[in-house]
Amino acid sequence: MLSEDQQDQLLLSLFATAEVMGQQLTQGAALLMVEDLREYSEPVLSDALRTCRREGGRLTVASILKHAQSADGHPGKDEAWAIALSASDESETVVMTSEIRQAMTASSPVLEAGDKVGARMAFMSAYERLVIAARAEATPAKWEVSLGCDPARRVTAIESAVRSKLISHEAGAKHLAHLQIAPPSEDGLAIAGLITGQVRAKASPEVRQRLAEVRCIIEAAQAKKDRERAKDAQRRRVDTYLRKRQTRAAIAQLKIKRGPVAGKECK
Repeated sequence: MLSEDQQDQLLLSLFATAEVMGQQLTQGAALLMVEDLREYSEPVLSDALRTCRREGGRLTVASILKHAQSADGHPGKDEAWAIALSASDESETVVMTSEIRQAMTASSPVLEAGDKVGARMAFMSAYERLVIAARAEATPAKWEVSLGCDPARRVTAIESAVRSKLISHEAGAKHLAHLQIAPPSEDGLAIAGLITGQVRAKASPEVRQRLAEVRCIIEAAQAKKDRERAKDAQRRRVDTYLRKRQTRAAIAQLKIKRGPVAGKECK
């Protein structure tokens, strides 16, 4: 939830955004919008307002929420159903959200009975209801790994999830570590070496090459993430500077419009 200072900044941003979009917000309307939006983080709301300004149209709570919710990571219902179908194969390793897992509970009996169409309808109904509830609480998607029984497919699925930033490097490394079987083979130890950064010399050339590719992918993803984080931090610093410069003037204008504080006499 936004702090009081952040809510004040959001109030000013709403007035400024509405003005840029050719609208005039009343103080009461702006305060109601803050009440509806305060569950979201400041960066998410800043990006949502920026998108509204670029797209034009009218500034409404619905338009802001649409862009704020698109950043929460919850997949669409069709993508979620495809993930759920993959998870029905016990050999497949699947990365899914808790909402997908819960919706699968509702649809699994229907799917096991052979009614794929009915299962899809049951799944989507449950999934949409769960996502709506999550978004009402401003809860972003939380991805988790469901391990299948095929070790080779585990590696592929986990690598893909790390590259897509659905799970962290550390979480991927933890799951890869579980691929070792006692007694471990040299290739199995080489896979574990991906965790420590030490590839054993006796690993097969194919495994060594694959591990090198995976390491490069993970390092590149981390480097990109670091660059994006630095750019976001710089952008926030600039935005904060500009807002602070405008805040005193904007608040002074609001105080003038509000008039004397009730209960105090003018001297």
